[in-house]
Amino acid sequence: MTVFVDTSAIYAVLDRDDEFHGAAHEMWTSILSGDDELVTSNYVVLECFALIQNRLGMDALRTFNDEILPVFRVEWLLPEDHISGAQAVLAANKRRLSLVDCTSFSLMRRLRLRSAFAFDAHFAEQGFQVVPG
Repeated sequence: MTVFVDTSAIYAVLDRDDEFHGAAHEMWTSILSGDDELVTSNYVVLECFALIQNRLGMDALRTFNDEILPVFRVEWLLPEDHISGAQAVLAANKRRLSLVDCTSFSLMRRLRLRSAFAFDAHFAEQGFQVVPG
């Protein structure tokens, strides 16, 4: 199975103080020991770099870059994914729904992915299976 990985999951794996760290660490270990392919987007990578550098510092950013990122297949968004995501953000008119979220949904639909490793309720709201459930 191919699983999309969101910023919320990556951050929870790295931050021991995150409320979802325990579940994230357990799921991360399970995924790595299985045959699942992990996919993320270049927008998620960008968001992770900014978030991890700002909140956790350079050592955590190096861990992300050197140990976590190589595990993923990074899909680059197409212009259509960006446009679709921007339109979805504006149509939803919600402050907490981000461009990265909406481009992730667009990419997942384009790639026909059904599962997301995420702690962001927006994935379930969009009809995706969220792991851990």
